Amino acid sequence: MTSNADDKPVAVVAGAGPGNGQALAHRFAQAGYAVALLARDPARVEALAAAIPGARGFACDVGDAGSVASAFASIRSDLGDVDALLFNAGSGVFADIEAITAEQFETAWRINALGALLCAQQVIPAMVERGRGSIVFIGATASRRGGINSAAFAPAKAAQRSLAESMARKLWPKGIHVALVIIDGIVDTPALRKRMPDKPADALVSPAALAETVHALTIQDRRGWSFEVEVRPFLEPW
Repeated sequence: MTSNADDKPVAVVAGAGPGNGQALAHRFAQAGYAVALLARDPARVEALAAAIPGARGFACDVGDAGSVASAFASIRSDLGDVDALLFNAGSGVFADIEAITAEQFETAWRINALGALLCAQQVIPAMVERGRGSIVFIGATASRRGGINSAAFAPAKAAQRSLAESMARKLWPKGIHVALVIIDGIVDTPALRKRMPDKPADALVSPAALAETVHALTIQDRRGWSFEVEVRPFLEPW
């Protein structure tokens, strides 16, 4: 087992970018974690990490087994074993069954479902050995119902949700808290603001608020663990 110079717990944010990924990294850095950020674009993830104290950026394509193995080997070498895996990677291709392509469908599955599996398998052995750890998946209401234009996204998120539930049943007794956060609403990001400049902030999911919920899951008393938690703005119709 390796450890970072300050012997901090290690959090991995898989799927780092403006919005949820950045907010998760900030929150866990504030909580005293050494944070590893994963994204496909090396320059982008390194720039994001540079703005967060205690964060490091690692290039990683979560849908590629070799890329995931390489990234997590570097994390273990540089920072230590992972205490919290926050899987935020997601593919947002939206189209109906007549318009979606096989390539788009497979890409959505690779990022949301296969990526979740690959990243989880990298951290589970050390967590089992220590008898503790947290794995939190950032999901979506699409995992519960398929909309007309979510012919790729909904099946991929449903697979992710089923994987998370299967993992929780296996790993909870080993001391590993597996949880799923269902986002019900539109996340407030700079790109979203450009597309919807008139959308009131109160009708959008706050990335910082989401990060608070995720962090709270990782510090729950194990005699009162939650598996599935919903996050939505108070103005969201549901």
